[in-house]
Amino acid sequence: MQIEQLYQDYKNMVFNLALQYLQNLEDAEEVTQDVFVQVYFKLDQFRQESKLSTWIYKICVNQCLDFIKAKKAKKRSAQFISIFENQNNDLPFIDFNHPGISLENKESVQRIFNCINELKENQKTVIILSKIEKLNNKEIAEIMNISTKAVESLLFRSKQILENKLKETE
Repeated sequence: MQIEQLYQDYKNMVFNLALQYLQNLEDAEEVTQDVFVQVYFKLDQFRQESKLSTWIYKICVNQCLDFIKAKKAKKRSAQFISIFENQNNDLPFIDFNHPGISLENKESVQRIFNCINELKENQKTVIILSKIEKLNNKEIAEIMNISTKAVESLLFRSKQILENKLKETE
């Protein structure tokens, strides 16, 4: 399969998933590009043991997690440098920027995503893949390299934790 065709077939899926993770258009666009670079270089490693979409989801989840880690490291580095320069360079607040959210719902959606972002990586991943991307537990298990039972358990715990966090923010 040609990379151009893969891009056309899966670009929206990848972009939407990246947007769910990153809540920023530019970051999601950057990760989408990175995902397709990875797909291009790893296409010969796809063994067709799962669906192509599942394999691409997995690459996208990993790219999003790597992007978040890199951004956090960069943020910590900037804060560390500002301490030693005796400057109070507060990093700018990253505004929630999702094109599918109307202005009147933006505050409540921001609150929900803030709580999702406080979850551990695997909890965040299972919530996004299940509740936002609407994948079934088997697909999630393949993407996350865990059993279906582990997905069910993780999803149950993650929903409870998220519910508690949302109650705390009311």
